[in-house]
Amino acid sequence: MSNFKRASIITPSVAANGKPVLPAELIELVLDYLPMQELMRFACTSKRMREMVYDDSRWVKRLQSMGVWDEAEARKRAEEMMRRMGRGPGPPAAAAAAANGSVVASLSSASGVSGRGGGITTLFDAGFEEERERQRASVEKERQVKLARARKESLSSGFENITMGTNGTPSAPQPAYRDPMVALKVLSKVRSLRGAARQEYGKVYGALAPFYFDMARSTSHTDPVLFQTYRDPEQQAQMLAQLEIFAKSDYADGWYTREERLESMTSIFENAVLREFEQGYEAQDYDGRMRRYAHVLVTLNGGAGGIDIYIQNHTLMVHKDRLGNPLDCIRDAPIGGISPGPSYEFFRSLSMSLNEQAAVIDRVFPPTVDVLLPFVERVGEDIISEYITTVLDEAHGKNIESYLKAVASLLEQGLQFANSLQPAKASKPDFPEQVKQVVTRCFEPHADLYLNEEIDFFKSKSNAEVDAWEKRLKDEEASNESFYMSNVNRQAVKNDFLSSFKKVVMMPVNVLPTIPISSPFSFATSKTHSSVITPTTAISNSDTLEPPSRSSTPVPGAGRISPKPGSEAPTNELAAKAAIMSTRLAGLAGLFSIEIALNLTHAAKSSLERAALLVKMGGQSGEEAREQCEAIFVALLQILGTRHIKTGFDKAVNHLSDYDPRTVAEHSRDQGGKGVEPLVTFLELVNVGDLIQQMIDVFFLQELAAAKLVDRDDFLSPAVNEKKRFEQMLDERVAAGLNKGIDVLIDEVEFICATTQPPGAATFNPGAAPTANGKQGGAVDFDMGPTETAKKVVDIVSSHTSMLVGSTDKNMLEVFNQEVGVRLFQALCKHLKRQRVSVDGSIKLISDTTHYYSYIVTLKNKALTPYFAALRELAQIYLIDAKHYPKELASIIADQDKYYGIFRAEEVLEFAERRADWFEVRTAVERAMFGLGCIVM
Repeated sequence: MSNFKRASIITPSVAANGKPVLPAELIELVLDYLPMQELMRFACTSKRMREMVYDDSRWVKRLQSMGVWDEAEARKRAEEMMRRMGRGPGPPAAAAAAANGSVVASLSSASGVSGRGGGITTLFDAGFEEERERQRASVEKERQVKLARARKESLSSGFENITMGTNGTPSAPQPAYRDPMVALKVLSKVRSLRGAARQEYGKVYGALAPFYFDMARSTSHTDPVLFQTYRDPEQQAQMLAQLEIFAKSDYADGWYTREERLESMTSIFENAVLREFEQGYEAQDYDGRMRRYAHVLVTLNGGAGGIDIYIQNHTLMVHKDRLGNPLDCIRDAPIGGISPGPSYEFFRSLSMSLNEQAAVIDRVFPPTVDVLLPFVERVGEDIISEYITTVLDEAHGKNIESYLKAVASLLEQGLQFANSLQPAKASKPDFPEQVKQVVTRCFEPHADLYLNEEIDFFKSKSNAEVDAWEKRLKDEEASNESFYMSNVNRQAVKNDFLSSFKKVVMMPVNVLPTIPISSPFSFATSKTHSSVITPTTAISNSDTLEPPSRSSTPVPGAGRISPKPGSEAPTNELAAKAAIMSTRLAGLAGLFSIEIALNLTHAAKSSLERAALLVKMGGQSGEEAREQCEAIFVALLQILGTRHIKTGFDKAVNHLSDYDPRTVAEHSRDQGGKGVEPLVTFLELVNVGDLIQQMIDVFFLQELAAAKLVDRDDFLSPAVNEKKRFEQMLDERVAAGLNKGIDVLIDEVEFICATTQPPGAATFNPGAAPTANGKQGGAVDFDMGPTETAKKVVDIVSSHTSMLVGSTDKNMLEVFNQEVGVRLFQALCKHLKRQRVSVDGSIKLISDTTHYYSYIVTLKNKALTPYFAALRELAQIYLIDAKHYPKELASIIADQDKYYGIFRAEEVLEFAERRADWFEVRTAVERAMFGLGCIVM
C-alpha cells in the first residue's frame, strides 16, 4: 500500500450530518507516533488535517523533548513581536492610534462633518462609516502582509527542502546543510519562537535525520556517513552527541531499534577514544593526547568514562598500601590510648597527592567538568573508609578507651584533611563542604556504636570513681568502729551501766579545729531538735585521739579522728560509741569530695569533646551526637548529684542531728569561742557543695552552651532540666542541713546562757550574791558594758551568719539571718524568764539587750529589728523602782506601742514577775494596772 493510502486510512470519514466519525483528540494522539514523512503526507489530505499537523504545540513538544526549547525566551520573543507589530503597549501602538486618528479626521472633513463650533453637525453618516471600515480593513491587510513577509524572510523553509529516499527517509544531508559545519551547530541555533516551532524543528530534522537514519541502517562502524563526513574526533563526538539528543524526539515505530543502534555506534566510538586516552595516561602525556581525548569524551557524553579511567588507574588507587599501615596506630600505643602519628602521616600524604592531582586535572580536563570531587569521593570510599575501619575494629577489640580516642582522633584529622585540599578550576564554591561530607560519610557506619560506647564508658568510669570513694569511707568507718569496740565487754557494761554512764558523761571532751567558710545556699524552716549524748572523747587515755589536718579538697580520712598507732581502745560500749560519733562529726567535711567532682567533670569533658566532633558531621549522625552530648551531661549530674553529693549531705544531716552541746564540757576551744564545731564543719561541707555547683555552671556554659550543643533557654532540653534538678537537690539538702545547723547554733547559745548566767547568778541581781562573810548583798557592778555572756552569744552568732556574706544573694541571706534572729530572740526570752532582775542589776540587762540590738541592726534585716527593739524596751521594766512609782511601772507594762506589737500586756507582765522585788510590789502594780483597765483583779 502506498504511503498516501496509509495516510488516508486514518483520515476521518464523514457521516451524513457532516461530522467526523473519529474524535479529533484520538487523531491527535495517533499523529504523534507517525514517521515524519507520513506526517507530512497526512497534512496534504485536507485543510483540517493540515491545521492539525501544523499545530505549533505539536512541534514545541518535540523541541522540549530534546531540551532546546526555552519557554521564557519564547514568551519574551512573542512580547517583542507584538510590540513591533503594534499589538502590544508601546510607541508602535501609539503611532498606529495616531495614524488611525488622522485618517478618521480626513474622512470626516471630506464628508462635511465638523466638530464643535462647526456650521454643520451630522450625528450619523452611513457613507462615512463604510469608508472608515474600508480604511481599517486596508490597514489590517497591509499589516498582515508585512507580518507574513517578515516571518518568511526570517525563517527557513523547514521541511520543504527535505528529499526523501525510496523508503521515505532522508537519503542524504539537504542542500541547506551541505556545509558540515552548519550541521555541527544546528541544535545551538534553534530559536524558541512561538508560531515557528515547526520550522525550527524542520531545520534540526533536515540536518540530523539523514545521519540518524543512516546510522540506524549501518551494520558496522565503517558504514555510517557521519564518520566519512567528519574526520576529526572532536567533530564526530559533537555530531554523535547531537544525534543522541535528536533521538529523543523520535516517536515513530522502531525508535528503540534505531536508538539502540546509535548507542552501539557511540559506544564503539567512545571505547576507541578511551583507549587513546588511556595510552596517553600511561605515557603521562597530560597536555597532548590526554587533554585532547578528555575534551572529546566530555563533548560526547560528559566524560564519565574518561574520569573513571583516570581515577582507577591513578597511583593512589593502585598502590594505596604505600600510604601507611593502619595497625601502626594501635600496635605501639599504650593501654587506653592511640598513636596519632601514623594516621597524621596517612592524611598528610593523601592531602599532598590530591593537591598535586588538582593541578593535573586542570591541565587535562576542561574547566566545565568537575573531576576532583569524584576523585575525592572514590578516595573516601576505597582508601579512607578502609583505613578507618581497620583502625577502629582493632582498637575496639583491644580497649574501649583506645577505641573512643581513636574515633575522635581520626575524625579530627579527617576534618583537617578536608580543609587542606585545594579546589580545581571546575570545583564549586562549596568544595570544602563537599569534601567534609565525603569524610564524614566514612565515619557514619561507626557513629552509632561509638556514641553508645562513649556514654557507657563515661557512666562506668564515673560510677567506679564514686564506688571507690564510698568503699574507702565505709572501710575507714568500719576500721574505726572495730578498733573502738575491740575491748568492749558487753556483758560487763550491762552489769555496770550506771557507772559507765557517769564516767562517760563527766569526762572532758576534745573539740576538733575547723575552718569556717561560707555557703550560698538557702535553708528550710526550723524543725524540732533531736539531741543525743555524743561526748567526743570518752576514752581513758586522752592521747588516743588526735585532731586531723584539713584541706580545701577533702579526701577520705580528712577531717576524721583516727586512733594513733599503739593507742588503747575504750573498754566500755558507751565510751566506744561516743568516740565513734566523735569521728563522724569531725569528718562531716569529708562526706563528699571536690576532687571526685573534678575527676567526673574532667571525664565528662573528655567524652563531650570527642562526641562534639561528631556533631560537625551534620545530618542525622550529627543530631544524634548532639543528643548524646546532652545525655553525657545528664549522666554527670545524676552520678555526681544523686550518688555522691546527695548521699554525703544526708549523712551529714544525720550526724549533725546527733550533736548535743549539753554533753560537751569545752565549747569551740579551737575557734576562739566563736564557732560551734559541728556547724562550722557542716558549713565547710556546704562550701564544697557550692564550689561544685559553680564548677558545674562553668562546665555547662563553656562545654555545652558556648559550643552550641545546648540552648540554655530551651526549657525542653534534658540537660537544662537536669541542671535545674541538680541545683534544686543541692538547695534542699543544704536547707535540711542548715535547719539542723540553726538548731545546733541556738542550742549552743542556750548552753552558754545557762552555764554562764545560771538562774541563781548575781549578774542581774547583785543583791542576791553572797559576800565574803556569807551574807547576801554583794557589791554592785556599775560597769555599763554588756556581760561576757552577751558578748559570747553575739560573737558566736555573728561568726556563723557572716559565713554566708558574699557567697549568696541578698534575699537568701536575709531569710537565713531572719531565721537565726527569731530563734535567738526566743532563746533570749526564755533565758530572761529564768532570771531574777533587781533594779541595780537592770543596768547590765539593759546593756545586754542594747548589745543584742546593735548586732541585729548590723544585719540590716527590717523584719528582725522590731523584735530586739522590743526586747531592749522590755529591760526598762526592771529599772523603775516600783515601791515609789508603781503607776509608772504599770503604764510601761500596759503601753502596747512601746513594744512594737511584739509583746502583749500579759506577756510583759510575765517578764515583770522576774523582778527581784515583785512579791513586794505586786499588789501595787496590779492595782495600778487595774486602774488603767488592763487587768481585772
